[in-house]
Amino acid sequence: QVQLVESGGGLVPAGGSLRLSCSASGSILSINTISWHRQVPGKQRELVAADTSGGVTNVADAVKGRFTISRDNAKKTAYLQMNNLKPEDTARYYCHVDRMLFTDPDMGTRVAVDYWGQGTQVTVAE
Repeated sequence: QVQLVESGGGLVPAGGSLRLSCSASGSILSINTISWHRQVPGKQRELVAADTSGGVTNVADAVKGRFTISRDNAKKTAYLQMNNLKPEDTARYYCHVDRMLFTDPDMGTRVAVDYWGQGTQVTVAE
């Protein structure tokens, strides 16, 4: 069983910073692209930033210059550093992995695709 668990959300004033973490648990062998998305009620989930296994990163225009994505492969953790937060950044932030290899004790090596975490709420006050 594998899981993605986000943490680090909270309530901050405009101009503040938060660092979100996404930790993958389980007997994981490799993770391909890991990305952060956000969603507000009534709107579609949108891509915020992504980091490929090859180290290529991209960030949405709306957060460019303020948000940075990074990953620690040894810790199987990805981060989203969010600076100069604005009220419009208020959303639930989700971690996503497009593909990861893991070991199942009964079934051996398996592939998990299109995996989402449960999300963490970020609220930026005016």
